[in-house]
Amino acid sequence: MQGLRRRLEPLLRRGFHLYWRVARGMTLGVRGVVLDGDNRVFLVRHGYVSGWHLPGGGVEVGETFLEALRRELIEEGRIELTETPDLHGLFFNVHVSRRDHVAVYVVRRFRQDRLPAPNREIVECGFYDVDALPAETTKGTRLRIAEVLHGAAPIATWR
Repeated sequence: MQGLRRRLEPLLRRGFHLYWRVARGMTLGVRGVVLDGDNRVFLVRHGYVSGWHLPGGGVEVGETFLEALRRELIEEGRIELTETPDLHGLFFNVHVSRRDHVAVYVVRRFRQDRLPAPNREIVECGFYDVDALPAETTKGTRLRIAEVLHGAAPIATWR
């Protein structure tokens, strides 16, 4: 199953972005570096793309970055913002498309009543110690975590 997903992933990604290119012109995304009281980071593993990622997704037409972040955190982690998060930065996600930009926020104040049950979109999620991230955590995710928690210089591209 995982091998099939990895083979189909580039086709699915291209298909989604071709649609978004026609429908929207430029795509905007949002991600959250959600940190609990022990500075563990919340990560998700999707059913349609390989690797572990920061929670987030696309910004819909008529939606602000913060509205999209609130919606995505609820959908992917049952995480409800209790304060406005800090904007970490804006990143050009050239791996997805030449038109994709992602806003990354640092979330330290939130409520989570429980982890969500696995579904087709999010097959696994949880909080992880930054020194023990899942092996398949993506490079872009690792870079954002290092920037936020270790003061690494931000890189303008997602990578």
